[in-house]
Amino acid sequence: MNSWQEFEEIVRDILEEHGFETRFRYVFRDESGRAEVDVVAERFDLVLGIDAKRYTERWYRLSAIKREAEKHAVRCERLERVLGRRVVPVVVPLIDDLVYFHHSVIVPFEKLNDFLVNVHTYLEEFGLDL
Repeated sequence: MNSWQEFEEIVRDILEEHGFETRFRYVFRDESGRAEVDVVAERFDLVLGIDAKRYTERWYRLSAIKREAEKHAVRCERLERVLGRRVVPVVVPLIDDLVYFHHSVIVPFEKLNDFLVNVHTYLEEFGLDL
């Protein structure tokens, strides 16, 4: 994959393979202004707001992921008010090795399939029961 745009498209395709309906590069407006979520994915009662991050080993830093997770959580809170539904913030970095929670669920790309198969178990583990 050569670009961040291609990475976002691959993440969207994986979500669709798992039965999610997706809205790609979803732009919305609220009282705070304009915002965009890379992929809004819906399946049954679950709405995921996905922020795909194609960090490379040369400039990847854990602190950068955590900072992005915090900003993304705020964006998803705003999106919740627009949609009138709970939105689970999920950051998908290209590299990392753990699934963990820091304001958003952080799911490394290589663990995305497992996360989607077991999404309710992960969310329960992080105290995000729906």
